Amino acid sequence: MMQSTRFNGPARLLHWSMAVLILAMLFIGVAMVASLADYGTLVALHRPLGILILILAVLRLVNRWRRPPPPLPADLPPWQRRAAQVSHVALYGLMLAMPLVGWAMLSAGRLPVAVVGPMVVPPILPQSPMFYAWLRELHSILAYGLFGLILAHLGAALLHGLIRQDGVLSSMAPWRSRRSAGNL
Repeated sequence: MMQSTRFNGPARLLHWSMAVLILAMLFIGVAMVASLADYGTLVALHRPLGILILILAVLRLVNRWRRPPPPLPADLPPWQRRAAQVSHVALYGLMLAMPLVGWAMLSAGRLPVAVVGPMVVPPILPQSPMFYAWLRELHSILAYGLFGLILAHLGAALLHGLIRQDGVLSSMAPWRSRRSAGNL
């Protein structure tokens, strides 16, 4: 059986919808730190989006397990192949860790995580001001790490799409390129 050169439809949909959500979350997080006037509104957006990202990350992992991604180009240097593998593991780890750490932080602070209207997710840690402070710092550090990884991911995507033109970028693109259409 010939392996596809493109990610399947659910993988592409999850990738691009999560990209929008994660970027929105990072900018909302920055705005929360910068603007105390809008803090309540921003937190009300931040918490349910974090839970949504957590759910979508789990769905994405299940989809990836059931439908493995297309192989990287055979001529990709080994260090770039290894960097791609490590960065993807780190991205998935942070997509899971960020919302969980935020949820745990709010639980330790005895702050509710409202999802929709009166629906609140249960706490996952007992109340502890010490844990709250430690998890708040960890949440910020992980956010910087996620932002850095996203920049590296974007740079790698542009390297594949503009310089190598090896089909890696078009394998995740929502559109079908002539090259990938020719592989059918």
